[in-house]
Amino acid sequence: MTRHALCVLAAILAAPRAGPAQTFKVARFNIGGDGGTDYLTAEPGTGRVFVSRGTHVMVVDGATGKVLGDIPDTPRTHGIALVPRSHHGFTTNGGDSTVTMFDLASLAVIKKIHVPTGGLDGIMFDDFSGHIILTNHSRPIGTVVALDPASGAIVGTVELEDDSPEGAASDGKGRIFVNNEGKSTIQVIDDRKLAVLASWPLAPCEGPTGIAYDRAANRIFSGCGKTSVVIDPASGKIVATIANGEGVDALGWDPAQRLIYIPAGRDSNVTVAHEDTPDRYSVVATVPTMRGAKTISVDPVKHVAYLFQPEYGPLPPGSPAPAPGSRGPRGPVVAAWFFAISH
Repeated sequence: MTRHALCVLAAILAAPRAGPAQTFKVARFNIGGDGGTDYLTAEPGTGRVFVSRGTHVMVVDGATGKVLGDIPDTPRTHGIALVPRSHHGFTTNGGDSTVTMFDLASLAVIKKIHVPTGGLDGIMFDDFSGHIILTNHSRPIGTVVALDPASGAIVGTVELEDDSPEGAASDGKGRIFVNNEGKSTIQVIDDRKLAVLASWPLAPCEGPTGIAYDRAANRIFSGCGKTSVVIDPASGKIVATIANGEGVDALGWDPAQRLIYIPAGRDSNVTVAHEDTPDRYSVVATVPTMRGAKTISVDPVKHVAYLFQPEYGPLPPGSPAPAPGSRGPRGPVVAAWFFAISH
C-alpha cells in the first residue's frame, strides 16, 4: 500500500449487550521513518500529531499522513506533552533520563532537562497547576515529577506505591490521578502540595495503563486488559466496566461525542464505547487496526482518533535467538502505519 493509501473499514458490532452500532472510517498511511514507538499526541484542532519513534519524534499531518517535521535526539522516547500557553512541547526520553523542551511553532529544540529519578515514561499537562507531570518507572519506586513548562525547572517529586506508574489525568480542580500498572490501583495526588492523598483498588481491572477524566460527568476512565473500568472520584468506587481487547497501553476520550477509545495491541482493534449516562456505557463498535497498535490519541476538536504502529520484517539470517521469556530483537522496519479513525 502506498504512503497515502486510504482504506475505509466498517466497524464491527462488538458484544451482545452493545448499544446501536456506529460506522467508523479508518484512513491508513505509511509514513516511513525508522524506529519503534510508544505514545503519540494529537494537537487539538491543528491536525498535527506527534509520534514517538524511539530516537526521534515525527510530526504528522493527521489528514494526509504527510510528515511535517522531526524532533531529533530523543533516546528511547515515550511520550509527548504540548503546552500552547507557553508555546512549548516536551518529550520523555528514557534513554538518557531527560525531557526535551521544544518550540511548538518551529519544532526547534530549546533545551534538554535532566530528571534524576530516571525511568521516564508517561507525560501530561495539568491545566490546574500549570505543571508538566511525568510518571516515571523509577527504581526502587515509581515517581511523579512536576516541571514548570515555561522554564523546564523541576518543581517537585512524589514517591508512589508502585514502580510501574502509567497514565495520569487531572480533574482540573487540584487532583491528579495516576494508574499503577503493577498493583492495579489508582493513586490520588494533590497537585498543589505534590503529596499522595489516597490509593484505590481497581478490580476487576488488571494492569491499568491509559486514563482519561470526564469533567462534565465527573468520572475517571482506566484502560485495562479485557475489562476497563469507570471510577467515581468522589468515592474511589468502580461504577461501570467496559469489555475490550488485550494489550491496552493508552485510552482516548472525546468529551463532545462522549466516546471512549480503547486500543488493544494484541487483538488488533479499538473498542469504542459511548457514555450513555455517568454510570452506563455501551460498546458501539470494534474497529480493526493491526497487531501492536496499543496507544491512541484523540483530537477533541476534529473528533479523530490516531494510532501508530511500525511493521517489522524478518530478522537477518544468523541473528541470535531471543533469551527465554524475552521478546528478543526485531527485524527491520518495513512499513510505518499511521491510522486516523473518524465517523
